[in-house]
Amino acid sequence: MSIRHPNQITGIENLELLARQVVEGFIIGLHKSPYHGFSVEFAEHRLYNPGESLKGIDWKVFARTDKLFVKKFEEETNLRCQIVLDHSSSMHLRSRQASGFSKLGYSAVCAAAILHLLKKQRDAAGLSLFSDKLEWHSECRTSGRHFQLLMSKLENLMSEQTSLKHGTDIATVIHQIAEAVHRRSLVLIFSDMFTGRPESETLALFQALQHLKHNKHEVIVFHVTDREQEQEFSYENRPMEFIDLETGEKIKLQTAEVQEAFRRQSSKYLREIELRCLQYKMDFVPIDINSPFQQALMPFFLKRSGMR
Repeated sequence: MSIRHPNQITGIENLELLARQVVEGFIIGLHKSPYHGFSVEFAEHRLYNPGESLKGIDWKVFARTDKLFVKKFEEETNLRCQIVLDHSSSMHLRSRQASGFSKLGYSAVCAAAILHLLKKQRDAAGLSLFSDKLEWHSECRTSGRHFQLLMSKLENLMSEQTSLKHGTDIATVIHQIAEAVHRRSLVLIFSDMFTGRPESETLALFQALQHLKHNKHEVIVFHVTDREQEQEFSYENRPMEFIDLETGEKIKLQTAEVQEAFRRQSSKYLREIELRCLQYKMDFVPIDINSPFQQALMPFFLKRSGMR
């Protein structure tokens, strides 16, 4: 993919370009995958039935595939999709790769790619941004102006500067969204799921997720992390100072002395979230911000196909 660094995304047009590249790259990849045939449905086509009028046949697709597909022009909304994006301070952690994204920037690009697909398929989309409270929320709509507003919000996130002591209250926010969003919507949550006080807040987080399911929503939890830094704790073996982006608290550590304990705790917490999501029949998707966008979004693309 030609655009990789967030500094290269300077405006809505470039964010939309990147979103389109992500989606189209996924479609191209499926031609070589076990999901062959999904891409044409994904692109709003269906197989031609013998005896139908030839008027709706997409001859460009026929030239590429030697198969007859009919363009779909239905106007009705097939899906309501609410994208819920965490922009607390911990989401500003940036990949150490030379041209990498922050967790927030990576999530914003994923959200933009999903919006691009929803717009193509005339589905309704909404966006919710939160940190220690619900900062901004839009209802699901289908208009072009609405999609431009959502893209503008995402583009602004790409240029947002790190703000210390910008905490997270994901449990309270999810409860609010569960009540605010139209019943039977697809809710996509992009968050590192850091609650600040795991012992007291983890249960509240799980109860909030259960609230979404109780209100009949389909849910995909995208757990956004930098695997190298936040799960493997791969740092040089020397004394280092670490700063909590949400509280500003500082601590000096000899990295090798805490690496194994950190890995165990991180793995335990990740597994606990995953098991709860499975229990509530939610899709849990761990995302490494150093991985390709298409890989991160595969679960959404496949679920969207199944919900058509």
